[in-house]
Amino acid sequence: MKWAEVSIRTTHEETDIVAEIFHDVGASGVVIEDPELLNSYIDSGLFDYSALPKAEQTEIVTVKAYLPADEELDAKLRAFEQGVKELARRDGWDEKKVEISCQTVQDEDWADNWKAYFHTEKVGGLIVIQPSWEEYEASPDDIVVKLDPGAAFGTGTHPTTAMCIRALESLVKGGMRVFDVGTGSGVLAVAAAKLGAGEVVAMDYDRTAANVAAENVRLNHVEDRVTTGVSDLLKQFAGKADLIVANIIADIVIRLFAELDAHLAPGGHLLASGIIDERVADVTEAAMAHGFVIDQVMEEHGWAAMVISRGEQA
Repeated sequence: MKWAEVSIRTTHEETDIVAEIFHDVGASGVVIEDPELLNSYIDSGLFDYSALPKAEQTEIVTVKAYLPADEELDAKLRAFEQGVKELARRDGWDEKKVEISCQTVQDEDWADNWKAYFHTEKVGGLIVIQPSWEEYEASPDDIVVKLDPGAAFGTGTHPTTAMCIRALESLVKGGMRVFDVGTGSGVLAVAAAKLGAGEVVAMDYDRTAANVAAENVRLNHVEDRVTTGVSDLLKQFAGKADLIVANIIADIVIRLFAELDAHLAPGGHLLASGIIDERVADVTEAAMAHGFVIDQVMEEHGWAAMVISRGEQA
């Protein structure tokens, strides 16, 4: 299958909004090339990042997404360009200088090349993310999540996902019900099941991502506890959950608050991530406007994850 790789150079502050515009035109996820984040990985000396040259220090971030190269592509590109120009006018950019690039790639051109930098990693106190193509000898206390992200952009090692995994290790209680909104590769849903959740419902707006999540559920033999599907936010989720996980972007997290009363059980928590530091205040304001409280904010490499509740005792 052919895909259109659409990219735009923007500021760190605008990354979240550009990602939402991509989401609105049908992208299941975005790739963010952030020089500051890459350099922090290189400086850590971990994984194969240490072999990469440092990126030039710049405030510019490149945001990419992949759209099917089909009969709907031209309309989606026009809608994306219009959304970006509206953003430029609102924020005082010169819209004539907004550069959007697009090139056609094959599945194998981008679905495999990144594997050189994705290796087995213990991202929490218990959870180990193991690529499906690697061998790993687990320690007795390891909880291993095998993963093949495919086209779903979720390896478990990005700060937004890693913070969620560490939070899940504290939040998940035996037998609880968990909803994973915007599940992507399904990594958080599988982790929740392996941490003891009794039932996990994992859905994504994009059918390709939902299919990838279903494959990873089967790969980890947790299909007895995890079901997958397609949903716009919580619309297709039935009933209430003790824990709702949403590793998406700030603007979509903000939209989620209007649906929480119908889907979050008393004493339950929302674990929200994919939020750049500059948008924490916006998410906090929206949470409080809907009667929620912020229990915890975790920050790493310019990203934040938030644990949110009604303030009741669990």
